[in-house]
Amino acid sequence: MSSKPHRNGRGLFLGAVLGAVVGYFAGRALGNPATGIVLGMLAGAALLYRVNPGPGKGGPGKGGPGKRGRRNRR
Repeated sequence: MSSKPHRNGRGLFLGAVLGAVVGYFAGRALGNPATGIVLGMLAGAALLYRVNPGPGKGGPGKGGPGKRGRRNRR
């Protein structure tokens, strides 16, 4: 039984970006925005790494309907 490795690049990226934004404002309120950005990036990326942020574009070989959609196939 083979299993796919749990890799979620979109969740990792989205978590890092959102965490950096939230961390900036939290760090600014506490006096050090740079530390807030770094800690926010780490926390956000760790949290959203396991969450699927939504469906991708799909396409051939990815299990999705592809570029043209499910009904518009030739």
